[in-house]
Amino acid sequence: MTEQRPDPVLDAVAVREATERFVAAVSALPADGVAEPSLLPGWSRGHLLTHVARNADALANLLIWAGTGVETPMYADATSRDRAIEEGAGRPLDDHLADLRASAERFERAAAQVPPSGWATQVTLRSGRVIAAAEVPWRRLGEVWLHLVDLGIGTTTADLPADFATRELASLADGLTGHEGIAAVRLEDTESGASWTIGAAAEPDLTVSAATRPLLAWVSGRGPYEGLTVTPDGPLPVLPPL
Repeated sequence: MTEQRPDPVLDAVAVREATERFVAAVSALPADGVAEPSLLPGWSRGHLLTHVARNADALANLLIWAGTGVETPMYADATSRDRAIEEGAGRPLDDHLADLRASAERFERAAAQVPPSGWATQVTLRSGRVIAAAEVPWRRLGEVWLHLVDLGIGTTTADLPADFATRELASLADGLTGHEGIAAVRLEDTESGASWTIGAAAEPDLTVSAATRPLLAWVSGRGPYEGLTVTPDGPLPVLPPL
């Protein structure tokens, strides 16, 4: 299945709606809830909230690049991302909420200022991968929804919007196609009828099938992995972390 082409204008609207839900969920935390562990190993909720805010600013930099034509990297240097997360993790809940809202507004303003021709601008991710600026709002949407799950405050992959889950599964599966070092697996989405072969081998060793959201939970590394069928019968293979 071919990954859906991004629509950056519509994706930016979806980012705003997802962010509103994210902030509402965080607002319901008790004051000491930010210090508790998230579902990401080694990170408290404060670490994760700071990451979500700084990611908004980093991706806004790429949108500024697309809007102005002036190369603007995601982060100032190789260590600034991790340093900012560590420094911001221990803040009070109200500070995290203010940061989330302000960074979301900066992202939204940057997206609104990209002219139609600017979305074709080639920008560089922290990893070094080069993408079209049109992909940036979609990447932000994935950050917001999946990290809402990672907060461990009630939202799971089963609660994600159907259209997002379908598209994110396709995006992640396409990224694993031809990927060296993982088991060759045929993925079958029993809900949409879509299928992919991941890994680099010519023929898959086994098939993993499930409805969209359970399959997304497994591919994205966000269990529990309920409702998955492995053929022939056996354990689920281990996929690389995102």
